[in-house]
Amino acid sequence: MLLEMVVPSPGESISEVEIAEWLVEDGDFVEKDQAIAEIDSDKATLELPAEQSGKIKIVVKEGETVAVGDVVCLIDTNEVVTNKSENKKNEKETQVVSSQTHQKQDKKVKLTPLADAIIKKNNLNSDKLSGSGEDGKITKNDVLEMMNSSSNVEGRDHTSKKMSSLRRKIATRLVAVKNETAMLTTFNEVDMSSIMALRSEYKQRFIDKHDINLGFMSFFTKAVTEALIEFPDVNAMIEGENIIHFNYTDIGIAVSAPKGLMVPVVRNAQNLSFRDIESEIKRLAIKARDGKITINEMLGGTFTITNGGVFGSMLSTPIINPPQSAILGMHNIVERPVAIKGEVHIRPIMYVALSYDHRIIDGKSSVGFLCKVKECLEDPKTFLMNNDVEKALEL
Repeated sequence: MLLEMVVPSPGESISEVEIAEWLVEDGDFVEKDQAIAEIDSDKATLELPAEQSGKIKIVVKEGETVAVGDVVCLIDTNEVVTNKSENKKNEKETQVVSSQTHQKQDKKVKLTPLADAIIKKNNLNSDKLSGSGEDGKITKNDVLEMMNSSSNVEGRDHTSKKMSSLRRKIATRLVAVKNETAMLTTFNEVDMSSIMALRSEYKQRFIDKHDINLGFMSFFTKAVTEALIEFPDVNAMIEGENIIHFNYTDIGIAVSAPKGLMVPVVRNAQNLSFRDIESEIKRLAIKARDGKITINEMLGGTFTITNGGVFGSMLSTPIINPPQSAILGMHNIVERPVAIKGEVHIRPIMYVALSYDHRIIDGKSSVGFLCKVKECLEDPKTFLMNNDVEKALEL
């Protein structure tokens, strides 16, 4: 029986996708649920799993854009046993004829099946290849770019790779934000002493009780939700000639993923505990990292937090995540001299930045919002924990 594999719908607002890469070759035997291709939409990169086991016939080339519901390959389920045996035989033969050098290299680097086949067929040395795939995996395009390099001068190689549909969409959106909003950024600094002291005292108990780390992000998420309630214009967005205010806070948490920046959303953050927030952020971050995040998990945020501090950033002006009206940027924590009651003290300081759309948020609201966040973070026991730390942390 010939099974037609069609492009699934990644989300309600997506009508077409791009075949980013085939992970198998035409004529290969594939197992049910095996990832056979990566597909790019304008919001995420997703894997396409085989619906049944059998011999595959690819009908759409890499880089082509296809509509949701289009057939991209056929799977002949009648050749399950025959092709499975032949593939095993071919794999053994390939291993025998391959050089010992290649065998050693294969243990060191991760290759897609197609990239591995090209390297072995052309007797290539993969030592100098750096993979652009997930977790540094070497893809077919990486190998072809090395083979097609026009320069043989040591140290002057270059590569050319088509931007993924996700990266193209991100680029378009970022340029649109700069051109279509009256974006402005205001700054403040936060003394992180209280939060660091709390984490030092309760972190291990929190891990033992909830099997999850007590990080900085839960404190920032709680502080942001408190500030959004007090300054509702920051939790609003423009729709045509109307301003839409939300009575809930869905907080987008920007995370770095192999295919680009992802912003999964923590829903109804105003109702969540520290444990709930940390658990949800961990779940979403793992899915984003593994390429398993869904479109619905990234839609509908009302405000975004981004943390450049994990990469060592001291200060930045984050770009608004449309159609939202504001974004909070966190940065690294550095011990700095500060004046307290006329005396110099060394404190762990983080600079924070709020970028906002001045069309909807005025200076009073933006500065007031950031001051409220600072207040909550510098005295979390009072403003985030109701003076009962153990109860707030559910210990």
